[in-house]
Amino acid sequence: MRKLIIGLVCLACLAVVVDFGAAAYSEYRVSRTLRVGADLTADPEVTIHGFPFLIQSLRSRYDVDIEARGNRQDIPGEVALEATLHGVRLPLSDLIDGNLHNVPVEEVEGRFRVEPTELGRLFNIPDLQLHSRPADKSDGTGGSGGSGMTTTGALVLTGTLPTTPGTQFGGKNVSVQADLLLEGDQVKIIATGLYHPTTATEIAQNTVVPEADRPAVLARFTRTIDTIELPFGVRPTKVSAQGGQIVVEGKGVNATIDLDRLQQP
Repeated sequence: MRKLIIGLVCLACLAVVVDFGAAAYSEYRVSRTLRVGADLTADPEVTIHGFPFLIQSLRSRYDVDIEARGNRQDIPGEVALEATLHGVRLPLSDLIDGNLHNVPVEEVEGRFRVEPTELGRLFNIPDLQLHSRPADKSDGTGGSGGSGMTTTGALVLTGTLPTTPGTQFGGKNVSVQADLLLEGDQVKIIATGLYHPTTATEIAQNTVVPEADRPAVLARFTRTIDTIELPFGVRPTKVSAQGGQIVVEGKGVNATIDLDRLQQP
């Protein structure tokens, strides 16, 4: 009896190892195919959820998360690309072979994140910070860099304006209020006015801008981003600011996608 129990335990351990190995290899194949097909600079992170993996493969149905970094023509540097796929219908043989064209998916959620470094490059303000006023946090946490979602019109942008000929505020730290909007396929960050400091530290750090110079200052903090399309061709439906990032999201249902085309090269 003892030998039988030990044998069953060993068999169960072997089955788990084989299952994890099959899942890891499938994730690797999808990752490599994505990198080549979408012209990415590094292998994306691919996670196939659910255990045991081989039981899922018998149903040919998977839930998959993808995280990658990619270049966009309208944003300097790289942005974070993410996709969550529910109900991916794909035979195991195609998954392993990398045959990832015309794959039915019950639901696809796509998003990209413009992080603080890329935002600074976009505005040509390297130390740009994006945060929200405590009263406008939808989750009530308040403060900058929180995990909650920022409501439209609640943004505060702070940064040191670059020194350019004919300007008086080069090298000065300025804070402005801004609206964050999604209009069609465009994300608009529109500076609407100066942000009035409320703490002694903010007052000491910020520059008082004369009324006559305010339009030029606000223009420096105003930008439009053409979203074009989200991962797998999803259309954008929502934009928010989270943890100092701009996040654009969209969702599609009952779609057919090419799993090697996270973004068009």
